Amino acid sequence: MEKISRRSFFKVAGAAAATAAAEANALTKGTNAHAASSSSSSAHHAAYTFLNTDEARFIEPAVERLIPADENGPGALDAGVPFYIDKQLGGAWGAGERLYRSGPWQQGTPSQGYQLPFTPAELFRNALRGIRADLGKSGKGAFAKLSAQDQDAYLKSLQTGKTDLAGVPSSVFFESLLELTIEGFFSDPVYGGNKDMVSWKMIGFPGAYASYYDLVDQHGIAFTRAPISLADNGRGVIHVHPDIPLTTRPGGK
Repeated sequence: MEKISRRSFFKVAGAAAATAAAEANALTKGTNAHAASSSSSSAHHAAYTFLNTDEARFIEPAVERLIPADENGPGALDAGVPFYIDKQLGGAWGAGERLYRSGPWQQGTPSQGYQLPFTPAELFRNALRGIRADLGKSGKGAFAKLSAQDQDAYLKSLQTGKTDLAGVPSSVFFESLLELTIEGFFSDPVYGGNKDMVSWKMIGFPGAYASYYDLVDQHGIAFTRAPISLADNGRGVIHVHPDIPLTTRPGGK
């Protein structure tokens, strides 16, 4: 995992967020957010509809290592990223609504993209079960109880290795987890992540304004309005619509 600064990471990933869901190839590595995760995790657990307790105990610290809290702002956990992942996996996208499911299933070339028979929900459920078995076999214990350095090392082993996680290659799982983590951090809060629009405020993204009519003839003026979500009710309250993740993901994937 290449060590890059959080600021540099957000310059790249934040630009893509303006089109709804960012994608990136680098894993950010930052300070230990172990202590911050404990106070937030219990609140997230109560809202999960797909992730079980054991799965959440991996997802929560893992996403916080991918986008850790630092001096620039909150990390993935405080931004509600696990909740975003939970809603996506529990909806139609997680069930593979738009995936070809009839086989044959063969190992493809890198240019052919995803070639596994699993739906996203099946991929995560199998891989997380495989991770628990792998950690237990190696004697490392629960991922959440590892030090930040050991968590980073294990995530790197998933990213660069070819460990079989109950039928899911570890690198495929890592790429999927990273993609969903970045999406949940930068997408519109209507999808369940980016709580309080923390990432948009950090990168200066204005959000889902319906009209810029009063600004089109103004040039060279800084845009300083607070960001607005698709789900903003006009009084600054954001409602996460329960049906939105069931029909589509940000960007229509």
